[in-house]
Amino acid sequence: MPSPSSDPSGLDSCTGDALLRLLADAVPLMLAYYDAQHLRCTFANQRFADFVGRTVDSLPGTQASDALDAQTWRQIQPLVQRALKGEAVQHTCQRLDPERVLEFTLQPHHAMPGGQPATVGLIMLINDVSHHWQAQHAARQSEERMRKFAEATEEGLVFHQDGLILDANEPMLRLTGYTLAEVVGRSIFDFIPSEYRALAEEYTRRAREYPYELTMRHKSGRLIPIEAVGKTMTQPQGEHRVVVVRDITARRQAQERARFLALHDTLTQLPNRRHLMQQLARWAASARQRHARMALLFIDLDHFKTVNESLGHEAGDQLLCEMARRLQDGVSATDFVARVGGDQFVVLLPDLPHRGAAGEVADALARRMSAAYVIGDTPLSLSLSVGISILPGDGYDPDDLLRRAAAAMRQAKESGRGTRLFYTGDMAGQPAETLQQEHLLREAMAQQALRLHYQPQVHAASGRLAGFEALVRWQHPLRGLIGPDEFIPLAESRGLITPISRWVLREACRQLKAWHDEGLPRVPVAVNLSAIEFRQRDVVREIAQVLTETGLPPEYLEIEITETTLMQQAEHTHTTLQELQALGVAVTVDDFGTGYSSLAYLKRYPLDKIKVDRSFVIDTPGDADDVAIVTAIIELARSLQLQSVAEGVETPEQLALLRRLGCELAQGYGIAPPMDAQRTRAWLQALAPA
Repeated sequence: MPSPSSDPSGLDSCTGDALLRLLADAVPLMLAYYDAQHLRCTFANQRFADFVGRTVDSLPGTQASDALDAQTWRQIQPLVQRALKGEAVQHTCQRLDPERVLEFTLQPHHAMPGGQPATVGLIMLINDVSHHWQAQHAARQSEERMRKFAEATEEGLVFHQDGLILDANEPMLRLTGYTLAEVVGRSIFDFIPSEYRALAEEYTRRAREYPYELTMRHKSGRLIPIEAVGKTMTQPQGEHRVVVVRDITARRQAQERARFLALHDTLTQLPNRRHLMQQLARWAASARQRHARMALLFIDLDHFKTVNESLGHEAGDQLLCEMARRLQDGVSATDFVARVGGDQFVVLLPDLPHRGAAGEVADALARRMSAAYVIGDTPLSLSLSVGISILPGDGYDPDDLLRRAAAAMRQAKESGRGTRLFYTGDMAGQPAETLQQEHLLREAMAQQALRLHYQPQVHAASGRLAGFEALVRWQHPLRGLIGPDEFIPLAESRGLITPISRWVLREACRQLKAWHDEGLPRVPVAVNLSAIEFRQRDVVREIAQVLTETGLPPEYLEIEITETTLMQQAEHTHTTLQELQALGVAVTVDDFGTGYSSLAYLKRYPLDKIKVDRSFVIDTPGDADDVAIVTAIIELARSLQLQSVAEGVETPEQLALLRRLGCELAQGYGIAPPMDAQRTRAWLQALAPA
C-alpha cells in the first residue's frame, strides 16, 4: 500500500515492500488494493489470493470483476462506485453456494496529485464471518423454536440464568398471577416458600433434571402445589435453565381423596373397618395401660334388606347415610363411629364409667335411629340389633373384642331383633354359624345353586352395546338370591373360591358362545378374578383350556382384577399378564382408585382398561371432588392408551358427564341392571335387527 510520499500508481516501488508483505499476510483478513482509474489490482495478501483461487503473483493487473465471482461482484459493484467517490463503505454479502457470509470493507485511498485531493485507490478488506453468522442463525432458530413451543404448550415455562428470570410463557403467568414485567429480572426463588427454597436452590445449583414436587406462591399469597422439572440449555450467552411447571392441585386433591377413601366408607364417609381396627388397637392399648374401661357396640339394622328389595339400592343408600348421621349425632365427640359393611356399624366408647353405661348409650341410639325417615312418600322406621363387648372383661385383643360383639349382635337377632345383648361366654359357639354357611355354600356348588347374572356395558357416547360383566349370585335356601359381597369372602377364607371361579369362567364362556351361535350381537364378557386365584392358580393355562372347550374366541373374554392383585408378587403378575395378552384375552383393572392407586404398575403392566369405581361416580355431577377424581382417572387412562369404564351409572346426568369427559364405556342400573341368562337373552334379541 503506498505511503503518502510514494508513487500512487503502485506499491512495488516502495522501499518497504518486504515489510508490507509481512504485515499484510499477518492480518487475519483478505486484503487487496485496486487503483481507482481501472480497478486493477496492485497488491493482495495471501488470504485474498486463496479466496479468489489464484496465486499472489498472478493477481497484480487483474480487474476486481475478474477476481471475484459474478454473484459477489454484482452485490458489491454499486458499493465500489460509492467508495471511489470517497465514501467508506461496509457491506455483508451472503453467498448461497457454498453458504458463506463475507463482510466487505471498502476504504478509499486519498492523495493530492498536482496539489488537488483525489481518490487514487481502493482498499478492499474481506472478513469471512460465516461461522459467527451460522452460530447466530442457529441461536435465533433455537430461540424461535423455543418461543413457538412456549406459546403452544399449556405447561408453565420459565427461563432463568443463575436464578434470575429471563422470560416466562403465558400459562406460567396465568398460574402465578403476575405480568411478565413483574417477574423478569427477579429471582426465581422469590416465588418459592421458605420451606422449599433450600431444596429448589440445591436442585438448580446441581443442574438436576428430574421432576420434583414443591409449592409456589401466587401473587394473591395462596400456595399452589406444583411439579417442576428443570433442563439446562447451552446458549451463546452462556448456560440457561428452563423450568417446566405443572399445577398438581387436582392430583394432590385426588391423592388426599384416595387416602381418605383408604380409611373411610365411600357412601357414608364414616371410618371403615380398617380404620376401626387401627383405632381400636390404639385405644385398647391405652385403656390397658390406664386400667380404663371401654365398650364396643356392634350395630345391625333389622330388615334393611327389605328396603333394598322394595325401594331399590338408591333408597337403601340414602337410608344408610341417614343412619350414619344419626349415629354420629347420638354419641359424644370423643366416641368413634365406623361402618364395617352392609348395614352394620360399630361404635367405640372410651373411658366408660361403668358397664351399664354402654347399654344406656345403645338404648339411646336405638330410640334415635328408629325415628321415622321418609324416602319419597314412604316413611321408614328400623329397629336395631346391638351386641356389646366390654374391655377388660371380654379381653384386650381388638379382633376378639370385635368378634365377641358381633357374636352378641347375632344372638340379639336370633332372640327376636330390636334388642341389645352384652357378650357372654356361652355365645362363643357362634362360629358354628360360619361352619353352617360354609356347608350350605358347598351344597350350593354341588347342587348348582349358583347363578350368573350379566350386566351390560355400553359405549358412553352412543349407547351401543360394548359387552357384559358376569356377576355371580347364590340362591340361598333361606335368604333367597344374595350377591357376591355376602359369600365370596367366606369362599376365600374357606378355600372354596377356586371351584367357584372355575365355574363362573366356564359358564360365562359357554353362555356367551351359545348367544353368538344364535346370531345375537357378538360382544365380549368380563369375568372377575380374585387376588387369591390370580396368585395361586395357573390361570392362563386354565383360561386357554376353557376357551378351547367352549369354542369361545379369546378376544371375547376379559379378565377383571383389582389394584391389590397388581401390587402383589410383581414378577409373577407381570408374567401372567403378558401370557394373557399373548393369548388374546383383555385385562381390566377393577375398582381403580380405591386401593393404593400406585401409577407405576399401570405403565409397567400390559393392561387394556381402567374401571372407575362406583363410589366415585355415585355422587357426580354434584360432588366436585368426585368429578375431579373421575376426570383424573379418565385422563390417566387416555394418556396411557387404556380404555376407561365407569360403573355405578344410575342417572342421565352421570352418563352425560361421562360423555363430556370422554369416558369410553359405562355400566350401571341407569343403563341396565344385572340380569339372569334368560332376561339377558331377551334383552339381546331386542337389540338385534329385525
